[in-house]
Amino acid sequence: MVYMLLAEGFEEIEAISTIDILRRGGVEVTTVSIGTHLQVSGAHHIKVMADALIGEVDLDQTVEAVVLPGGMPGTTHLDESRDVDRLLHDAVKKELLVAAVCAAPLVLGKRGFLKGKRATCFPGFEDYLKGAILSENRVEHDGNFITSRSAGTAAYFAFEILKVLKNEAISAKVKQSMIYPD
Repeated sequence: MVYMLLAEGFEEIEAISTIDILRRGGVEVTTVSIGTHLQVSGAHHIKVMADALIGEVDLDQTVEAVVLPGGMPGTTHLDESRDVDRLLHDAVKKELLVAAVCAAPLVLGKRGFLKGKRATCFPGFEDYLKGAILSENRVEHDGNFITSRSAGTAAYFAFEILKVLKNEAISAKVKQSMIYPD
């Protein structure tokens, strides 16, 4: 199972396309509001009803990954949340996959998780990726971390997560079924 963390002001494309692609590939995704309400409004005022509140979840044996969509002010809310901090530290300790796209890699970078790792992010947020080996690639996968640049790379981000959680063949099959370009 994957936890998709949703904060007020999240980038809708980055969250929804990732959820969709993962589910097409047979991955269970639970959307988790980091606020006090299940309904979360994205950066472009699209409202989404989350499956659970962050205070109700933990990293039991079924959780394989934690995903952070970017967007503003969603990324700021993720970064400031003690519950997100707790969940991320636990995920890293358990060596789960942790993925962040657009501005959200700053949450990982500010905690030192990307030190010595190849990472990418939305242009202008590189200074937050403390100690990372910076890249301008669409997606970087290094160890247990996947990072990506923007809403425009969200599908590639999702396909990489799917490849890691399932396998290359399933990721390629979903990509082909969607007629997604390389």
